[in-house]
Amino acid sequence: MPRLVLFQPEIPPNTGNVARTCAATCTELHLIEPLGFEISDRTLKRAGLDYWPWVNLHRHADWAAFRLEQQRRGGRLLALSRHGSQPYTELTYQPDDWLLFGRETSGLPLEVVADADACLAIPMPGSVDHGGGVRSLNLATAAGVVLFEALRQLQCASDS
Repeated sequence: MPRLVLFQPEIPPNTGNVARTCAATCTELHLIEPLGFEISDRTLKRAGLDYWPWVNLHRHADWAAFRLEQQRRGGRLLALSRHGSQPYTELTYQPDDWLLFGRETSGLPLEVVADADACLAIPMPGSVDHGGGVRSLNLATAAGVVLFEALRQLQCASDS
């Protein structure tokens, strides 16, 4: 089962909504500190509703600590960024993939993207890169879009 990773998330409701998606899909959620909020934040808990007992949550003190865990467990590290060179739908997902999303305000640092096995993008015709005004999708929306594509592919593979 792919894992969702949030690099230094800043907005509690976004992380709470991602946590709810993780609970619904039995997907591990990894948070890389520092966080822009306290884990006990009221808005974080509210966005996650009463699903927190079903969230398989892992916290990592920093990028280096996360990388040690990720390398120990294996699997590809897939960065998601508007600067990605490959659409997320063109990748064949594997059960042990790590889906890495950046900060809401600044995305993923270049040195973090450099550590990834691939850098994927969610195509957005209305983005600033295509003459529109949208810089990015909401973090919870982006995480859900990519996670459900990975799960769709993996379910199809297991049905064959």
